[in-house]
Amino acid sequence: MTSRQVHRDTRTADSVEVESESAPQQAPEERPKIDRMPTTVREFVEWLPELPALRVEVVNGRVIVSPRGNPRQSWIIGQLVRTLGPLADERDWLVWPELDVCMAWTREPLVPDFAMGPKDAPTWGDSEIISNGLIMVAEVVSRSSTREDREDKPLIYARGGVPLYLVVDPEAEPQTMSVWSDPTDDGYRTVTRVKMGEELPIPEPVGAVLDTSVFAGA
Repeated sequence: MTSRQVHRDTRTADSVEVESESAPQQAPEERPKIDRMPTTVREFVEWLPELPALRVEVVNGRVIVSPRGNPRQSWIIGQLVRTLGPLADERDWLVWPELDVCMAWTREPLVPDFAMGPKDAPTWGDSEIISNGLIMVAEVVSRSSTREDREDKPLIYARGGVPLYLVVDPEAEPQTMSVWSDPTDDGYRTVTRVKMGEELPIPEPVGAVLDTSVFAGA
């Protein structure tokens, strides 16, 4: 029987604690302490008090504060964990719902709805994974995040060195799922999009076909 190597989301709706006992202990990359008024966007985010029920992201220099998920988003994120978790087990990877990610080089924070990566993915401080150590991130489009998820984040994740960007879009007509691959500094060079319910081929390093019918009707 295979043992699930998955970061399980153990928080309530108003908590952001994520259990991580299955991850190995490693020394995180040191995060500088802020003991003065912030002078950069990243320093401003560090300067904020803890906001457990909210996600704080920096998108193209804009600080975006939003609630962490809604019932439909949470259900889709759960389906991502259930669907891709077994594949992660086979590769000895981890999956995380709503992971705090530090973008490589810019150090700006994002919180993808789902992420997958190796156990030894590099960290920034003790609470963020550095983006270029991940294998794939996913976003679930909501009415309030259509611009960011469809237009802004593909370029940000590509520049951050994330090999694959998966987008679940229940707001599209018809509903779609897409995978962005081949990252460059100018964005992802390849996009494959299918209608919800069809099979979506996910390129390497995942190299699998995703049956999107499990997300239909969300």
